[in-house]
Amino acid sequence: MINKAQYSLFIKQKAQELGFDFCGISKAGFLEEEAPRLENWLKANRHGKMQYMENHFDKRLDPRLLVDDAKSVVSLLFNYYPAERLPEGKEDLKLSKYAYGTDYHFVVKDKLKLFLSAIQAEIGEVNGRAFVDSAPVMDKVWAKKGGLGWIGKNANLINKKQGSFFFIAELILDLDLESDGPVKDYCGTCTRCIDACPTDAIIEPYVVDGSKCISYYTIELKEAIPLEVQNQFENWFFGCDICQDVCPWNRFSKPHQETQFNLHPDLAQFSNADWQEITEEVFQVIFKKSALKRTKYTGLKRNIDFLKP
Repeated sequence: MINKAQYSLFIKQKAQELGFDFCGISKAGFLEEEAPRLENWLKANRHGKMQYMENHFDKRLDPRLLVDDAKSVVSLLFNYYPAERLPEGKEDLKLSKYAYGTDYHFVVKDKLKLFLSAIQAEIGEVNGRAFVDSAPVMDKVWAKKGGLGWIGKNANLINKKQGSFFFIAELILDLDLESDGPVKDYCGTCTRCIDACPTDAIIEPYVVDGSKCISYYTIELKEAIPLEVQNQFENWFFGCDICQDVCPWNRFSKPHQETQFNLHPDLAQFSNADWQEITEEVFQVIFKKSALKRTKYTGLKRNIDFLKP
């Protein structure tokens, strides 16, 4: 038992050293409560054209199918709230804050590799895998179980101390650790996120129809954006932060300390005209390591053209 406590403390201290803002631990096992929710959500086609959401149903619900003899899920939050923000006035073309700098998959994955190596160096033979939005892991559910926050009415994980502008990552380990319990839900009677969503993607508190979300249309959807949602995007052309920007808990957001997430210097100077006239050459240079590469140049042009009156 002493080792269990010592290992858990070591992991939390190491997480802080590596720049993670919060670390919580939960016992690996089958997510019994989530199984019917996920099944109903998929049956109702709330995932739209995101076919990958239908894959690996069992693995999504049980991390022991991803790591042999998994005993613990270490959940981590990494802040991406920017010190310098792009203009977000009514007429401005808007870009989700998570895409300001280097793609988080690269940045956070590198830290997770260091983290896993540090655990193995300290404790010995530990089998584990690192995930950052890259495998069938229900990251928000595990973060909630690990006490890092509650899942809000907009389906985002909200941390009482610092809001919701976080990337969520996890290590699934075959190491027995001390679990943290969940925290209570502090959304109360607030409906700001529901009221503010221009496409009515939050169909009821805590249920988001992914296929109606602006982030889905501008990032995940690979075909033409349906005309019936034209003039509903409030000028968001890649992702959307509306439900987070209006959340009262995000008044506690603090600027991140990760230089790789800083606003690309060329982006800071971009005007609406620069976005509208961007060439593929400029796109490839500026967004070489950016999350915007997910849409490719053609997707970005599609999104910006869709916003034109």
